Amino acid sequence: LAGFMIGLGAVASNVAAHNISNVGVARLVAGCVFPVGLMMVILLGAELFTGDCLVAMSVFGKNQKLGFFVKLLVIVYIGNFIGSLILAAMVAVSGQFDYSSGLLGAYTIKVALSKVGISFDQGIISGVLCNFLVCAAVVMATCAKDVTGKLLSSFFAIMLFVTAGFEHCVANMYYIPAGILAALNPAYSQLAVSTYGITEQQLASLNIQNLFITNLLPVTIGNIIGGIVFVALPLYYLNKTKK
Repeated sequence: LAGFMIGLGAVASNVAAHNISNVGVARLVAGCVFPVGLMMVILLGAELFTGDCLVAMSVFGKNQKLGFFVKLLVIVYIGNFIGSLILAAMVAVSGQFDYSSGLLGAYTIKVALSKVGISFDQGIISGVLCNFLVCAAVVMATCAKDVTGKLLSSFFAIMLFVTAGFEHCVANMYYIPAGILAALNPAYSQLAVSTYGITEQQLASLNIQNLFITNLLPVTIGNIIGGIVFVALPLYYLNKTKK
C-alpha cells in the first residue's frame, strides 16, 4: 500500500512539473504535490520502508529484537516495490503518458534517466539527506495531536526533500520502472531525444540492472543510514529515560 501511495505522489508530481522549463520552479511545484503520498501513508497506517527505519529506536531501547527489525525492513521493502510496480504498469496502460502530445512520456523517461545516471556515492549521500527529512516528517506527524497538524508536519519536510532533489528509494521504485515502460514506446523515446537531447546510449542505460545496482542499492543504503544514524539514534539518545 505504501509503495502505491508514494507512487501516486510521484505520478502527480510528474504531471504537475512536466511542462515547466525552469528546473527550480518545476521541483517546487512537484514538491507541493508529492507530499500527499506520505500524508496517505501516515493517516491510513501503511508501512513505508524509509519511515520504518525509525523502528531502530525500539531496538536501541531493547523493546524489539534486531532480527524483528531486519525482517520488518525486508518485508516492507518488497511490499513497497510490488505496490510501486503495479502502479507503474497501471499508469502506463492508462494512457497518461500521452499528456501534452506525449511530452509527459518523454519527461517520465528523462526523470528515470536522471535517477540511473547518479554515481554510487551520490546515491548514498542523497539518500541520507532524503531520509533525514522523511523520518523527521514521520516523527513530527506522530507528535501532532490532530489531523491538520499531521498533514502540515509531513507536507513541509517532504516538500523540502523533493524540491532539493534528494533520492528516495520507494519513490524511485515508481519513477524508474515508469521510465522504462515509457521508453518502450518509440514515440515517447523519440520525443525525449528531440526535446531533451537524450542519446540512444542513454536510453539503453534505462534497464533493470541500473534500476537495482546504480540507483536502488546506493539510495537504499543512504536511506537506511539517514533514518537510523541521523534520526533514530540521536532522537533515542536525547530522549531516553535515565535509570
